[in-house]
Amino acid sequence: MLNISNCRLLLSVSLFSAFLFMGCQKENGDPQVSGPNLVLKFKFDSTQVRLNNVGLPQPVPAGNAGQSPLFNKMSAHYAELAPTAFTALGAGAVLYHAPETNAGGSTAIDFEKSTFAGNNETFLSIPLKNIAAGEYEWLRVSLAYQNYDIKYYVDTVISGVTIKQEFPATTASFIGYKTYIKNHLIKTQTLTVNANKLQGFWGFETTVNVGGVNFPYSSSGQAPPGATTVPNPIFATSPIPAGSCVVTAAFTPGKLKITGNETADIVVEVSLSTNKSIEWTEVIHDGRWEPGKGEQVVDMGIRGMIPKIK
Repeated sequence: MLNISNCRLLLSVSLFSAFLFMGCQKENGDPQVSGPNLVLKFKFDSTQVRLNNVGLPQPVPAGNAGQSPLFNKMSAHYAELAPTAFTALGAGAVLYHAPETNAGGSTAIDFEKSTFAGNNETFLSIPLKNIAAGEYEWLRVSLAYQNYDIKYYVDTVISGVTIKQEFPATTASFIGYKTYIKNHLIKTQTLTVNANKLQGFWGFETTVNVGGVNFPYSSSGQAPPGATTVPNPIFATSPIPAGSCVVTAAFTPGKLKITGNETADIVVEVSLSTNKSIEWTEVIHDGRWEPGKGEQVVDMGIRGMIPKIK
């Protein structure tokens, strides 16, 4: 995510240059885009190492618990290739910058025009001829929206016995710097917003069965600042603005090399760690999320990224 107030000037020159050389580049998924292309595909991995904000492994701290959601789809606001760890944000090869709007009173991501992708699906495809030839060590992706299935528990009395009953739920969380939302579909229920929302806004949907009757329920809320982990292992030499969601990682098995003479697509699997990416404070220390007992979510961020050149 890009905090416009902090880094608009930094990005403006690079974005202007990027748009010049991108020329008549088509939108993601447009069948008329001529190849060969650089293709970025999402992969959601609950077994991938769990990282903190500076890219170091981080277990769930004592007193907290977490679960690995089942991701349905995600969108990105920005993508950039960085040659070195000293390349400032916006000074690399900017691949993509999502539509923005001032409809909410200030500049924000335009959710209505966002592009979404699920597991093993392409979220960006651009002609390699539009990317400056060179070697790129790092990928930066500003994540903007995530939709996933989770589970929670409620004490339920059945035949006079109290048990912890598991219920499924779907969450839509907005992790971009700021997003203008007219309305958004969580799973089957639509929430109307018509406003800008800061990073950490979420919508929650579930259906509770009581006495054989299904009761649909939805709600929304705002997570506090800092509740979204954004791994950046080169924070010391190339920091990102506070409150942003620009996840950074090195290409593997080595640098991404673009010669300008490619005859086939270069496919990069952008593997995102969902390893206990939903974290909450425990009231009942049993590893099960029980929001009705005051167990508050304290983090909802992606826990790492590995761009794998296929």
